[in-house]
Amino acid sequence: MRHQTDALPSAAPDALQAKTTDPADYRKALGCFGTGVTVVTARHDQQDWAMTCNSFSSVSLQPRLVLWSIRKEASSLQAFTQSGGFSVSVLAQNQAGLARQFASGNMAERFAGVPVQRQASERLRLEGAVAWFDCDLHQLIEAGDHVIVLGAVKDFGWQDSPALAFSRSQFGQFQALPA
Repeated sequence: MRHQTDALPSAAPDALQAKTTDPADYRKALGCFGTGVTVVTARHDQQDWAMTCNSFSSVSLQPRLVLWSIRKEASSLQAFTQSGGFSVSVLAQNQAGLARQFASGNMAERFAGVPVQRQASERLRLEGAVAWFDCDLHQLIEAGDHVIVLGAVKDFGWQDSPALAFSRSQFGQFQALPA
């Protein structure tokens, strides 16, 4: 019995194997991996905190666990790691402006004009998000220059609308390929 293998197209040798120690090049390579876009919120010391995040990922279905990561140098690190939990809003395709808004500025500026819902946990979720997950803090893991935040999902919801995508430092949309 013979097996036939389709050959992969070859690329220029340097195109796929860049030898560099430049962090900007490493970041560009990581940016080739397309992700969704989320806003993570927490409530700490009677203040609401939020940040844009594209490191969100599912971990386990049973028990329901998710993760995201935050820079150790982030001014909001203490609020997120000592709050006891967090909420993740998966942004809709039409919410790129919110992704930008929650990526910088002080907390009052980040929430300005944004419709939110306060959950039973006291954490906020953004209205119009395609999905949301309300989580209790499960575990913190120090990893390089970040802290990985694991959450146990206590409540969640979703709607059938397109999510915002992010790749190569640009917002976009997912487009299904023909079957």
